[in-house]
Amino acid sequence: MSYSSDKSFNKATSAGFIIALGVVYGDIGTSPLYTMQSIVSGQGGLQNISESFILGAVSLVIWTLTVITTVKYVLIALQADNHHEGGIFSLFTLVRRMAKWLIIPAMIGGATLLADGALTPAVTVTSAVEGLKGVPGLGEIYANQSWVVVTTLIILAVLFLIQRFGTGLVGKLFGPIMFIWFAFLAATGLFNSLTNLEIFKAINPYYALHLLLSPENKAGIFILGSIFLATTGAEALYSDLGHVGRGNIYRSWPFVKLAIVLSYCGQGAWLLAHKGGDLEGMNPFFVIIPSEMMIYAVILATFASIIASQSLISGSFTLVSEAIRLKLLPMMRIYYPGKTLGQLYIPAVNLALWLATSGIVLYFRSAEHMEAAYGLAITVTMLMTTVLLSYYLIYKGVKRILAYLIAAFFASIEFIFFIASAAKFVHGGYVVVIMAALIVFVMFIWFQANKSVNKYIKSLNLNDFKGQLKALKEDRELDLYQTNIVYLSNKMEGDFIDRSILYSILDKRPKKAEVYWFVNVKVTDEPWTSEYEVDMMGTDYIVKVHLYLGFRMKQEVPRYLRTIVKDLIASGRLPKQKQKYTTMPGRNVGDFRFVVIEERVTNAQELPSFDRFVLKAKAAIKRYTATPDRWFGLQFSEVSLERVPLILSDVHNLNIYERVKTEETEEDTFENVRKENSTTEK
Repeated sequence: MSYSSDKSFNKATSAGFIIALGVVYGDIGTSPLYTMQSIVSGQGGLQNISESFILGAVSLVIWTLTVITTVKYVLIALQADNHHEGGIFSLFTLVRRMAKWLIIPAMIGGATLLADGALTPAVTVTSAVEGLKGVPGLGEIYANQSWVVVTTLIILAVLFLIQRFGTGLVGKLFGPIMFIWFAFLAATGLFNSLTNLEIFKAINPYYALHLLLSPENKAGIFILGSIFLATTGAEALYSDLGHVGRGNIYRSWPFVKLAIVLSYCGQGAWLLAHKGGDLEGMNPFFVIIPSEMMIYAVILATFASIIASQSLISGSFTLVSEAIRLKLLPMMRIYYPGKTLGQLYIPAVNLALWLATSGIVLYFRSAEHMEAAYGLAITVTMLMTTVLLSYYLIYKGVKRILAYLIAAFFASIEFIFFIASAAKFVHGGYVVVIMAALIVFVMFIWFQANKSVNKYIKSLNLNDFKGQLKALKEDRELDLYQTNIVYLSNKMEGDFIDRSILYSILDKRPKKAEVYWFVNVKVTDEPWTSEYEVDMMGTDYIVKVHLYLGFRMKQEVPRYLRTIVKDLIASGRLPKQKQKYTTMPGRNVGDFRFVVIEERVTNAQELPSFDRFVLKAKAAIKRYTATPDRWFGLQFSEVSLERVPLILSDVHNLNIYERVKTEETEEDTFENVRKENSTTEK
């Protein structure tokens, strides 16, 4: 889905309403499955909670959803769209020119969001499967947690295996299923709330503040670590802005929030009626459901958890593809299995998520233990989004002091949530922290290595070599290498290009061609840009091309060049390239060969230690990533890959001296060596 105007982007439709339910709210919509269970477990069980505690807990959930999700994300963050795209990287592209250091919160936020993408499927699916413990006839079997683990792993395996085939067909069912899910949440929640109307007192924020300050709250401020689970899907809501449009989110969020709040109220009402009892091993979400409906509730919850997981997996693919185009992650193979715009599949990311998610299930085994790790990463993401949002508000003309005050308000709340969630570190949170730290490390290495290469690489003025290129083109003693030779250049400013490119054409083996193409791909701040600039430098044999592609566009260079060369020939700027032998009569475009130059760091001992470490680390990472020919869509073209040493403009030649021969005999040489050894021993 794409939007050609702000009007259509902000418009709400019935179809868009249903689509939004299936795409946007999977994560936050399944939070009632485990949030209340985590809150009660943190107090030592049902026997240790009071009426004021239950009212305070539900009140904290309601106002967390209101302040964080509704105010920050729905009312403020959704305004920060980058050409109708949302998410932390889209937000970063809007403000990155305001301060160079903003790359830091963007990397940290993106990494923690990816780490959360590995944990969410594990938590939601396990929570749903654990509902089978309350199903008559199955409860005895699933009382053994090993069966829960095995069932969860099977569901996750199927979910990750179908990613390669695309989810367009399945996606059409997501919206209706989630509509049924939210209607189910609202109905069961309302039914149980009506049995104890006292629960609606929780709408008053007094009960939330009272609980935080009350001595009966055994967890103290750390209860917020469990409360925060109710709003973990808010960041995903913002990331999916481009998929459904702002108007559809505005229209659907009130319905979703009402259903979620009623579910929490229903669970709270049941807890009020059974406080002091024994809830060991039971989930408040499922115990409020009549036993005869339990199997249907578990099936529906399982489908909802799968949809939530699917949303996080698809979101991870999109997040990684954006990071690659922003040069924050190495190139990976990307496939587009479906017909839906933006639907993509990254095998390396899919495999990593599958292994990580399955490992989390095997390590923690139960949803209760996974909740100990859940939420910590996403609090960091939200804090980083708040930092970027403050600069966005300034960018949009809000007074600096007001922007800082708004950011400070949300940051203070989220920092408290972070401190509360940080207590989970030793109870499993370290798993997510390690995952996020590894992703940040890779992002940092990749970003810094690109800076280091640009610092050391040497450029030459193409004007100084126009004569040689013309002579090479017309040299009859050399065979034609290719009609068109295309060099992909990472750095092309004005008439200056990488020295390694000219070295490849003129020095390694003179490459005779009719036209020399120098192509530089620039990723723009807009998601769907597709433009180009051409400079032929007053010739008909040199073509410099700047391709401007949005950060969500596929960088398939041959497809764009076919259009460009036809435009140049049609305008007379480039001579027709008649083909004597061809299957296409009247063909005026010759053959192409793409030359990809890969700079390698060798004998770099004179480099600063930090730069040497970064460049060596990048080289090690590249062994496990996609090759440039696949990334630029060259796998079906004639491609030559040339590896050259990184040309360092400020590294001097090694000191070495010519040995001077003497007329001494072999006996004299032996005697001199013996004397030198004797002197050394002394």
